[in-house]
Amino acid sequence: MSSELVEILSADELRRTLTRLASQIVERADDLSKLVLLGIYTRGVPMAELLARQIEVLEQVRVPIGALDITFYRDDLDRNDLRTPETTEIPFDLSGKIVVLVDDVIFKGRTIRAALNAVHDYGRPEAIWLAVLVDRGHRELPIHPDFTGKKLPTSRDEQVKVYLQAIDGRDAVELTTRRGL
Repeated sequence: MSSELVEILSADELRRTLTRLASQIVERADDLSKLVLLGIYTRGVPMAELLARQIEVLEQVRVPIGALDITFYRDDLDRNDLRTPETTEIPFDLSGKIVVLVDDVIFKGRTIRAALNAVHDYGRPEAIWLAVLVDRGHRELPIHPDFTGKKLPTSRDEQVKVYLQAIDGRDAVELTTRRGL
């Protein structure tokens, strides 16, 4: 079995994509004082930080950031490798806020369903929006992002990998295709 690797977004393209996502979030939000960003572990957290920095550059407003671990809200724990849970950090009340859930890749929608359940343990937001870097399709649940950096139709045997400087030491998005010999 071999695999083929294709770069989907370079570091510069990823930076421009995040800038565009931040602009779209600002345009949609009527009141930035209500806006909070919640990154979903793992790569959604540094993405939320990057989006918040860009919103601050654009609007001179510091948007609160939180980190959400959804491990125990998942419905597929019996099928996936159990990972060590991270610490959810939401140092503000979500009630009445516009919460933007931030994640790197949306696939089946199950991570986002779990995140929605988790959010409601921390308050009753006015609205919940979803921002993702890559939408690869294949949804199993009726969940669709409000803000998408790149739509990337994939097959089920392809894998999308996001690399972020804060975690991986580089910025890129790559698509890996497994090929039979």
